[in-house]
Amino acid sequence: MTKGKTGSKAAPSQQAGQEQAARASDAPPAPDPLQQAVTQKMEAQNVDVAQPAPPAKKPRKTRARTPKSGAEDTGENPFRALMRRSRAPEPATLVIFGATGDLAKRKLLPAVFGLWQDGLLGSAFNIVGVGRQEMTDEQFKDFVIEALQTSKETDTPQPGALEKFRDLLYYEFGDFGADEVYSLVRKELDRAEEAHGGRKNALFYLSTPPSLFEPISNGLGRLGLSDESEGWRRIIIEKPFGRNLASARELNDAIHRVWDESQVYRIDHYLGKETVQNLMAIRFGNAIFEPLWNRSYVDHVQITAAEDLGLEGRAGYYEEAGVVRDMLQNHLMQLFTLTAMEAPAAFDADAIRDEKVKVLRSVKPIPVERVPEVAVRGQYGPGTLYGEKVPGYREEPGVQPGSTTPTYVAIKLEVDNWRWEGVPFFLRTGKRLPKKVTEIAVVFKRPPLGIFPGGLERNVLAFRIQPDEGVSLKFSSKSPGQEMVLREVVMDFRYDAFGAQLESPYSRLLLDAMLGDATLFPREDEVDHAWQIVSGLLKAWEGPDAAAPDFPNYPAGTWGPEAADNLIGQDRRWRRL
Repeated sequence: MTKGKTGSKAAPSQQAGQEQAARASDAPPAPDPLQQAVTQKMEAQNVDVAQPAPPAKKPRKTRARTPKSGAEDTGENPFRALMRRSRAPEPATLVIFGATGDLAKRKLLPAVFGLWQDGLLGSAFNIVGVGRQEMTDEQFKDFVIEALQTSKETDTPQPGALEKFRDLLYYEFGDFGADEVYSLVRKELDRAEEAHGGRKNALFYLSTPPSLFEPISNGLGRLGLSDESEGWRRIIIEKPFGRNLASARELNDAIHRVWDESQVYRIDHYLGKETVQNLMAIRFGNAIFEPLWNRSYVDHVQITAAEDLGLEGRAGYYEEAGVVRDMLQNHLMQLFTLTAMEAPAAFDADAIRDEKVKVLRSVKPIPVERVPEVAVRGQYGPGTLYGEKVPGYREEPGVQPGSTTPTYVAIKLEVDNWRWEGVPFFLRTGKRLPKKVTEIAVVFKRPPLGIFPGGLERNVLAFRIQPDEGVSLKFSSKSPGQEMVLREVVMDFRYDAFGAQLESPYSRLLLDAMLGDATLFPREDEVDHAWQIVSGLLKAWEGPDAAAPDFPNYPAGTWGPEAADNLIGQDRRWRRL
């Protein structure tokens, strides 16, 4: 089954030569930052090389990660320059399991191409696609180029870039339950070492159905591909990480039989979005906000992740998952923790993730008997969206008649700590809502005394995650005229003010994983506590004693069931986005 292969695995660095020559004409020679970074990384690895955890021992928690580095001066738009990392990872091979799947085609391959074209992946980088579909190297190269040309996520290719990128691509296929395909992957790493020298660094990306996570992890372990004696080895695992608390723990145990926790990167692409990261910057980088970020001034917090789409051909997955597993347990919980966490002791992976875990541990438990008080579920029926009639969930192709799978959930979380005691966090997400929008809204209390005519609205600090990424602050101001009449005004910041297109979340997260920076990747205990919070909902709605829901209970194109308005309580209302 082994295929003979020729040709270099990586194109030369795109811009390094030209930039070095330009700097040499204007300034005295200076140490090359990329070479310094690589040297420092190799020295660090020689001192502390992670080994797979022995089966009989509990794996170590994540160790200290790569420190942040400054922005690179490229002589271009200064805002664009600040968006780039000043260092590239060590030479490495990206191995994508499920490389011909939908996620790889739409998101991963365009993200990798953008990083490579920007010169952020170094000179000795290559990609090995792995799948169960039989395909030659040339067929895989054609597949990738077509995917890049058709995806809306792909950066505009520079002249000749696609042809050079094509030379980085290789493919292996086989049964993920057998050893042969992993042996072929190991040979690919050997070829990479021979072609470029150095260590056999590898990042394994599991872009596969969850049922294959454990078999692939075990297969890599059997062939010794998790061992870091010849180079760093890391594994990225997509969501959902488990189906419930018990299965998540079983999967963690299976992964840890092969990998140390410091090698495991559980990806949540929401954490790669600029505005999510800016939430920490706004909170902890400005003295005017953090003093107000507590129970004394905040009335409540709303976190919304609305989708206007239906199933889009994913009925098989969604019927099994539902909205709690698909969105609430992962995406919304991550947004919640970043909003509610305390200031970390340092801006590094362990410190930030420690604070996120503290928040999850402080959430008031939601046993089955409390679910009716704090949660609402829904399923969309036929309705109208953007002026067109759309079917209900049960009329979607592939959905069982009479399905009780929820497509909407709203939940009230209460945090039992000094900062947030008495401040509810309302999280909601659903399909076939009026528009696609994700937002975090911190709603402040009204002034204690109303001295102006008319009522006063609450101030709102809103973080728009998507679309139109940015931050807005709503407050009251006097209207022009003879009377003292107040009206709401909004100060609005949008990321397009920087004059540069935002990079894909996958670009940021892939580069972080290759650099060994786990800050934006949920840790084992984060995932566990998030499952604990939603376990009561799953038991109440899916258990043997669960009452049949009255579905559908909201028309497509509306903001969800009426019960959600009751959940948020009197003198409050959901934001109409």
